[in-house]
Amino acid sequence: MTEPVLSQSIYLDHNGTTPIDSEAISAMKPLMEKHFGNPSSSHLLGEKAKRGVVGARKNVADLLGCQPDEIVFTSGGTESNNMVLKGIVNFKHPEKFHLITSAIEHPAILNPALFLSELGVRLTILPVDRKGFVDPDQVKKAISPETALISIMLANNETGAIQPIKEIAEIARAHHIPLHTDAAQAVGKISVKVKELKVDFLSVAGHKLYGPKGVGALYMREGMTLTPLMHGAGQENGKRAGTENTILTAGLGAACRVAGKRVAQDEKNIRFLRNHLQTLLFEGVDDLVLNGSVKNRLPNTLNVSVPGLQGGQILSGIPNIMASTGAACHDQRVTLSHVLSAMGVSLRVGMGALRFSLGRSNTKSQIEVTAEAVIGQIKRMRDEKEHRS
Repeated sequence: MTEPVLSQSIYLDHNGTTPIDSEAISAMKPLMEKHFGNPSSSHLLGEKAKRGVVGARKNVADLLGCQPDEIVFTSGGTESNNMVLKGIVNFKHPEKFHLITSAIEHPAILNPALFLSELGVRLTILPVDRKGFVDPDQVKKAISPETALISIMLANNETGAIQPIKEIAEIARAHHIPLHTDAAQAVGKISVKVKELKVDFLSVAGHKLYGPKGVGALYMREGMTLTPLMHGAGQENGKRAGTENTILTAGLGAACRVAGKRVAQDEKNIRFLRNHLQTLLFEGVDDLVLNGSVKNRLPNTLNVSVPGLQGGQILSGIPNIMASTGAACHDQRVTLSHVLSAMGVSLRVGMGALRFSLGRSNTKSQIEVTAEAVIGQIKRMRDEKEHRS
């Protein structure tokens, strides 16, 4: 089959990354072409660069509903997460620290947590239910006198499950334990306000909300402290050393400004399209399984499984549909994602997982073309499988 040209492709992998918004591109161009100064320099070009960073910080803060000085710019969600997990621990006495997280976290949480556990930090990884949700009561039961941090994601990247962060925050505050949430998948897709969530730390990834790759932010509630992950000249008020990336920071700030204006309408429009796709697929495919919950999920995310087939093979037969799967094939062995495994999804079901994550540019006609292509490919594969047997 000849691979289609880009203009014929339908992009449904917005949880993987998003295209850069035109306003973000426009915000970055002057800093690449003219305003190249170091924000720490006192001359005119330095002042112009600094103003760009200050403006971007305010845009991020406005989107999250916090003060600008509570925002620290980073290289992305991974660094923001690492800053919190590693910054909360005293490495002279790691055995005195206890961290609580969940089995469905992104590797940018789980891998730093496992690294810390190898150094002596006690780690509790909480299970989730069949819908992919953390039980706040399980969080409460896991707390010990040594618990130094609770880190639970706001929304899952595979199923879209929105975790009960507000309830977990009440538990954390009652026990005087800092709460961090990885909000990379949520910011820009739904309203995310740190005061409503009552979190102490929150991670943002620029490329998940129509900003550039390689930039992110960390919300640190006023009064909270962390040992810096990056030591140097003391930029970002001493919280993250290194010359500020003025270009990418401007892009992130502009993306956050745009998101603040349109997130409510985007959420409504994209939820309609997601539900339309879900309806069409369930009408056209027998035995289709929804992975996760109908409720309390991101408006753009649909994760379904075709039992007995491999998701990767389904998508390879329709390369113009750009989506993702929940299983990987290695040496004729299929491995489920850690998220589906944690949810107790069987191999037969999970191997056929497909994740469709919609975005601003998707249209109803694209959704209908997608549904027709996916349904047709599944029918072809099932017919071939039946013929071989």
